[in-house]
Order: sequence, then C-alpha cells, then structure tokens
Amino acid sequence: MKKITQLVLALSLVFAVSCKDDTKNPEAKKETTETTEPVAKTENFVVKPEGTTVKWTAYKTTEKVPVGGQFNTLNFEEKAGDSPQDALNNLSFSIPISGLFTDNDARDLKLKTSFFGEMLNPEFIKGTIKYTDNKYVASITMNGVTNDLPLDVKITDERRVAMSATMELKDWDALGALSILNKVCFDLHKGADGVSKTWEDVSIEINTFLRKN
Repeated sequence: MKKITQLVLALSLVFAVSCKDDTKNPEAKKETTETTEPVAKTENFVVKPEGTTVKWTAYKTTEKVPVGGQFNTLNFEEKAGDSPQDALNNLSFSIPISGLFTDNDARDLKLKTSFFGEMLNPEFIKGTIKYTDNKYVASITMNGVTNDLPLDVKITDERRVAMSATMELKDWDALGALSILNKVCFDLHKGADGVSKTWEDVSIEINTFLRKN
C-alpha cells in the first residue's frame, strides 16, 4: 500500500510540472518563428565597349559640307553603377587612331598621316567622362593637351544614352595639323566659290546602351 501511495505521488508531480504555466516563468522556453525579410535587388547599369559607338562629323568648303566618319575601336573596361549617371561617371577610355573609318581609304590615310600624324602622341585619343552638378564633361587628351569637352547627354528608356558635343580644334592646339590637312586636301575642299576651307569645329556623337549586370 505504501508503494502504491508513493507511485501516485510521483505521477502527480510529473503531471504538475508538465502542466505548469510557462508564461509566468521568465526562463521559460519560447517558440519563435524566424521570418526573412526580402532583400530588394539593386538594378545595375553596365557600359560595355562593344555596345558603344563614336561618330564624328568634320566640315569642308565655305558651304560647310559635312564629312562623316567613326572610330571602329573604343577601349575601356566594363563599368557598372546603380544609375546611368553612376555608370558613366569616371569612365576612362582610349580611342586608337588606327580604327578611324570614313568608308574612303584615301581619306582615311590622309586623316591618319596628315592630321593625326602631325600631332604629339598620334596613336590615341584618351579621356574620362565625368558627371558633376548634373552636368557631363569629357576630359580629353589629344595632341599632348588635356581639355574639358562639355557633353549634351540624353537618356531614353533608362538605358539608351546619346552624347553629343562640338570639339573646337584650337582648344587642343590642333590648328597646325588642320592646316597641313587642308593643304593635302586643297582641291578637294574647294567649294563653288573656289575657296578651299577646312573648318575648325568637329561634331562628336557617342551612343551606348546600358545593359543589366
């Protein structure tokens, strides 16, 4: 009988502990459900050289007849940013003169030898695009001179970028080279008035597509 009584007491203690209200015990184990907050994915904009074109337009005769061309090669490392402005800012590039193309072999040769060939460091045009105070500028080194070229930039669909500018050759001390080119192309740069003229300003157009990373 004594053993039965002890057994009943033991069972009572077990049930009492198991049914105890844990909320009154500060050390009671609490079940927690961990929730993971979704992390917003940052969209990147990437500038790639193979998706970038550099075209230029020079002018001849007093009527200012346009002569167009482009550079088939543009060197720079892929650059990414959280916005188009961030992707373009501090983008350094180099343009080999050997990649100049006008769809006219004779003209290409004259430009390479009698214009760029008359400059200091004639192999490359180098530069860096900068974005500050909501304005774009290309710091360009040509003929041993570094100068800033203000850029007019238009971004459409958030990813298509068109940059344009007018380069005054005097700002890069290139009028001497321009004069030599005009002598070589003297007859070709004559207009109806018989005056041979090669203009000092060159229009630049750069187009690129900012891809997703």
